[in-house]
Amino acid sequence: MTALISTKLHGVLDYATAPLLLALPRQLGWSPAAIRILTGAGIATAVYSMLTRYEFGAVKALPMPAHLALDAMSGLGLLVAGLTLPDQSPGEQAGLIALGLFELGAAMLTERHAPVAPAAIGAEAGVSAGALPGF
Repeated sequence: MTALISTKLHGVLDYATAPLLLALPRQLGWSPAAIRILTGAGIATAVYSMLTRYEFGAVKALPMPAHLALDAMSGLGLLVAGLTLPDQSPGEQAGLIALGLFELGAAMLTERHAPVAPAAIGAEAGVSAGALPGF
């Protein structure tokens, strides 16, 4: 399958999705259970995005395939929550299901590896950027 979403675009989506997951249930007056679930998902998304080896990662410790697996698990969790949480309004149920499908889709359609800059290649091999010819 061809990747339709670059890792760079995926990073933009991550940093837009995390605050959305925090704000949406509060703004729409959803149940405490939905608020807790989406708060956990939003915080987790922000944390593992900062740890991911892609254009917007701060620490660059988590490989992109692992990040995408976490996205897929989060999406599946939101989908299951939308289908199984008791006493949900139809809007709450639809919202959780839609967010879950969005996360699953993003995970499936994103490139598996971020482009690596020449300086990063040397750093991963234990060579400083100044020691590489032409850098």
